[in-house]
Amino acid sequence: MYLARFQEDGGLPLAMPTATMQAIRKAQPARGAEWKQVDVPGIGPQDVLVRVEVASICGTDVHIYNWDAWSQARIRPPLTFGHEFCGIVEKVGSEVTSIKPGDFVSAEMHVTCGRCLQCRTGQAHVCQNLKIIGIDADGCFAEFVRIPERNIWRLDEKVPREYAAILDPLGNAVHTVLSGEIAGQNVAVIGCGPIGQMSVAVAKACGAATIFAIEIKPERLALARKVGADVCIDPQKEDPVKRVLGETSGVGVDVMLEMSGHPPAIHQGFQMLRAGGRASLLGIPTQKVEMDLVAEVIFKGATVHGIYGRRMFDSWYKMTALIRSGRLNLDPLFTDRIPMEKFVPAFERLSSGQGSKVLMYPHGLP
Repeated sequence: MYLARFQEDGGLPLAMPTATMQAIRKAQPARGAEWKQVDVPGIGPQDVLVRVEVASICGTDVHIYNWDAWSQARIRPPLTFGHEFCGIVEKVGSEVTSIKPGDFVSAEMHVTCGRCLQCRTGQAHVCQNLKIIGIDADGCFAEFVRIPERNIWRLDEKVPREYAAILDPLGNAVHTVLSGEIAGQNVAVIGCGPIGQMSVAVAKACGAATIFAIEIKPERLALARKVGADVCIDPQKEDPVKRVLGETSGVGVDVMLEMSGHPPAIHQGFQMLRAGGRASLLGIPTQKVEMDLVAEVIFKGATVHGIYGRRMFDSWYKMTALIRSGRLNLDPLFTDRIPMEKFVPAFERLSSGQGSKVLMYPHGLP
């Protein structure tokens, strides 16, 4: 299985590299990264080599760049990181049948084992043995990236490159928003970073009634309004629970999408959720969160969903259909476009909380 090659240095035989490329490398266990020359990945019989056209910086990449506690526990340098991209297939392995050189593609970067209970029962996104390209193996912040054929997602050439490069986080938003009924529902999106902003756009495209965007950073709140939020609330300036209850005749929202991972915001989210409503939680707290299960969940009869990654490949079909429909407006989210070698200022900018989706071009700006 391809997964074995993430678990040890052996596994399927690889073709010997015949060329070099430039890549952003986490070379040392310290803050920062380097623009280095490395070997172009060799590919095995079930692999695809993709020439990266556009890569996007994720919040996880910023954690790796900053070398925080999570990165120190998870990442093993040297590593080429990055897991959001699109590109053109350069070469395919001898056993690859569904993809050919010249195809326009993106990829699901979660590599599953295919053997555990979750994989065998349609829940591969929570595979027991999950590995992630760009975290557990070299990723897409490079001129070329190696992907197993079964993880490749072929795209129509009409899909904008910007959208194709962010299918990974967009899939998270689609999974969160569409984990329950959304059309005609009043929705609160708590935390409007990039995935929260995408969730607003997805909810709008899927016919949500009133969308409440709740965020403390004015620039993020402004982007949320641009992609479809009806009511924007800064909890530093007003009580978001009181405002939402006031706007919904005291009932509360039908759907609460929690993207912040901030404990007080999580409690506020459950307080503004109506009885019988649905809460989908994607934000990751950095500390344990105590809850009043009786008042916030049990007596409310709330449905609570924990969201991780994208449903393979249900989320991919849905987000591709949304993009093709023309109803999904993500254009305001692309705040920066840079040559990949100029990555340092972009990471510093994102580390300070500025910008939204930064697109990097390893072969130069188009």
